Amino acid sequence: MEAQRIVDILRNGQLDDTATIQGWVRTKRELKNFAFMEINDGSAMANLQVVVDADFPDYEALLKRITTGTSIEVTGTLIPSQGKGQRIELKPTNLQIYGESDPETYPLQKKRHSFEFLREIGHLRARTNTLGAVFRVRNACAAAIHQFFQERDFLWVHTPLITASDCEGAGELFNVTNFDLKQVPRQENGEVDYSQDFFGKRAYLTVSGQLEAEVMAMSFKNVYTFGPTFRAENSNTSRHLAEFWMIEPEMAFCNLVGDMDLAEAFLKYIFQSVRDRCPEDMEFFNKRIDKTVLATADNIINNQFERITYTEAIELLKKAKKKFEFPVDWGVDLQSEHERYLAEELFKKPVIVCDYPKDIKAFYMRLNDDGKTVAAMDVLAPKIGEIIGGSQREERLDVLEKRIDEMGMPQEELWWYLDLRRYGTVPHAGFGLGFERLVQFMTGMGNIRDVIPFPRAPLSADF
Repeated sequence: MEAQRIVDILRNGQLDDTATIQGWVRTKRELKNFAFMEINDGSAMANLQVVVDADFPDYEALLKRITTGTSIEVTGTLIPSQGKGQRIELKPTNLQIYGESDPETYPLQKKRHSFEFLREIGHLRARTNTLGAVFRVRNACAAAIHQFFQERDFLWVHTPLITASDCEGAGELFNVTNFDLKQVPRQENGEVDYSQDFFGKRAYLTVSGQLEAEVMAMSFKNVYTFGPTFRAENSNTSRHLAEFWMIEPEMAFCNLVGDMDLAEAFLKYIFQSVRDRCPEDMEFFNKRIDKTVLATADNIINNQFERITYTEAIELLKKAKKKFEFPVDWGVDLQSEHERYLAEELFKKPVIVCDYPKDIKAFYMRLNDDGKTVAAMDVLAPKIGEIIGGSQREERLDVLEKRIDEMGMPQEELWWYLDLRRYGTVPHAGFGLGFERLVQFMTGMGNIRDVIPFPRAPLSADF
């Protein structure tokens, strides 16, 4: 008989149905004439209880082999449960052990484990309630992202992981090379001779697929990327990863207002979809991790986002009856404390801030008519601050060339990007959203390393 998911049995299983499950033993409890086993297959937070009577074939030998962590397959009949909090349980007619577990060394015992400890056993931590819920929500969130864009006829494009350009201009990139590091070829002046490397030039792991997404938008109009990106920022904090996933839509024939509209609709859709698909997991996070998880989701879903300019934001911050650690003056980049004040305390809902000073934003953002600001926007959310960053892109060739020169960037390396402005340029816009940051915000998890299966951070590349 084909195995069924435990979540489906718990929701829809009927008394006297025959069912087969495959999973791992969470707990085992032996009484005089029977034994209880809690089985979990990762499909739900809840376990399915299996009740084995003492007259089951090889009862005592089986129980000695079955311990926490053992993988088994059970076929049997669904019967009414005598325990609290469960409707049905499984009485087995056949039980097969696939893999035994050593109870003396199995690290996931029936007790609370710290997240720091669980990161040390990253190969097993997904079997815990919290990490299991995280990865189900992550999956639902990813599915909703694709569904949102596919319903709107966006084309999913795969942008390169290896690139020769630094999209953000931050310089925190991982180098990609085929050199033998013990014998790196050098020029006469001592500089590394990258002409002899695999690509014939210096190459990096990408920090963003945006520039290549713009290329595809110039042929397909509306596209999005959803893939891994990398940043060599030596930051060992709860908010940073060296490898993370980004969602980056790009829309041709679109301005900043259209960009903001899409970002707002996107967040509302994702939160609603996850609430609908993972209600038990979201309730768990609300009860065990952060008591505001559901309220935060409702705040995103049910409120129209406030929209203000950067200049208005600075004035509001100056008037605030609150002392900030970082100064507030026109021209400074907003810090997390400023962003959270606006969204969390002042407006008490998400806020979109637009029209930032050009000097604190990237070269590709469209220069506004005032010559001082660019058509950029950030979506700020309560509890986290910036969650989305985007802009209308500079579509005018002469203005873009001037901006590149002002920032000391070599035009020859961006010849293909400039060509998009030479051959059929159009107004276009897009934004970026860090996927792990979204999942962390959605679940209330305190450390971003606990919302990705295999976190990569400074001095950490295990599993």
